[in-house]
Amino acid sequence: MNTDTIAAIATSSGQGGVGIIRVSGPEAPVIARKISGLCPAPRYAHYGIFSDKNKTTIDSGLTLYFKKPFSFTGEEVVEFHAHGGPVVLDILLKEILLHDVRPARAGEFTERAFLNDKIDLTQAEAIADLIAADSEQAARAAMRSMQGEFTAVIHQLVEALTQLRIHVESALDFPEEEIDFLADEAIATKLESVKQDLQTVKKSAQQGRLLKEGMTVVIAGKPNAGKSSLLNQLAGQDSAIVTEIPGTTRDILREHIQIDGLPLHIVDTAGLRESDDVVEQEGVKRAKQAIEKADRILFVIDDNENSPGIDQTLLDHIPENIGVTRIYNKIDKKNKTAEMTEAEITCIYLSAKTGDGIQLLKEHLKHCMGYQQKNEGQFIARRRHLDAIETAEQHLAIADKNLHQLKAGELLAEELRMAQEALSSITGEFSSDDLLGRIFSDFCIGK
Repeated sequence: MNTDTIAAIATSSGQGGVGIIRVSGPEAPVIARKISGLCPAPRYAHYGIFSDKNKTTIDSGLTLYFKKPFSFTGEEVVEFHAHGGPVVLDILLKEILLHDVRPARAGEFTERAFLNDKIDLTQAEAIADLIAADSEQAARAAMRSMQGEFTAVIHQLVEALTQLRIHVESALDFPEEEIDFLADEAIATKLESVKQDLQTVKKSAQQGRLLKEGMTVVIAGKPNAGKSSLLNQLAGQDSAIVTEIPGTTRDILREHIQIDGLPLHIVDTAGLRESDDVVEQEGVKRAKQAIEKADRILFVIDDNENSPGIDQTLLDHIPENIGVTRIYNKIDKKNKTAEMTEAEITCIYLSAKTGDGIQLLKEHLKHCMGYQQKNEGQFIARRRHLDAIETAEQHLAIADKNLHQLKAGELLAEELRMAQEALSSITGEFSSDDLLGRIFSDFCIGK
């Protein structure tokens, strides 16, 4: 339990009509009396003068009191709503800090809410994600996570694992019953059900990470295939130099755009080919590095060239875990119609010069990012959430092996326990102090 009182400016820097200073801790009601002359009734706004210890007026505004545990942090909380000038707020905060109050660390208000069981860790992270959201879809998904939808999904998985562990460990604790529980189909059925549910959550979390961080799309291919023209079409401006000379792009070009509110990081790379030019060699090296970090590759092919073998050789060097869309460019030269085909490989036929087929590509990228018109079922997820889910997935795969191949009940039980612990780390039920420190240090001061 925290015994010290903290304070910080809770509104963003710069000038505004209203600025808020938040105070949390046992001394908060005392601070309210010293600054505004009284501590108002809980959840009632009191308008009055803010004064220093010499009774000199600093500003005028509203004082609000939130009595514990019915506050954001679960502690005694007071907010001073003053005029939003940075100088005024700074003077007011300095006066507050003279009264046995210390400045809040970044994210400390939210950290206290977590430690006081007002929110879990995914909800705490969702608060920061909501503040930082740069698209409508990301904001709505963060709000759903903040309201506990992601937590509910994880709790369902943890509960299913708990029931499965009870079944397994009960049989291990009472061997005299001579029940061959490893041959019990109920265990195998429940384990398979948990694995499938985890796969569903993993897909949603992957899409949630893309909503938060944006999808990184790398445009790759041979020189002069039209990569830079494609970047310009998607960006809606002439970001890259376009010429008929192969190898014009020597370095990485980046553009950040939104498609229907979905953040997209587009990376244009140097043409992939062998070259004696030292600068171009470095460009190709950087292109390959960018490809390895991509969420999606748009591999651009000149639809008028007859060298599929060279393109295929380049495609074969792309890591298997990265999705690839083949873009057949320059269809305008043969008056072809823009189209998209989806079989084993998605192919889009377009003209980066005229823009014909670009809308097909945008719709395809939205689909890759998990775009949903109604936004139902999406929640914000972070890399650590995916890591925890993948760890649980690995333990369940080993558990399956222990059940069906090794027939080892004790090992099965241990893997189920470790899978449950990995999932519980998402909501903060099993979290190290070091992890909590890293998470809350990323928050803004005042939140």
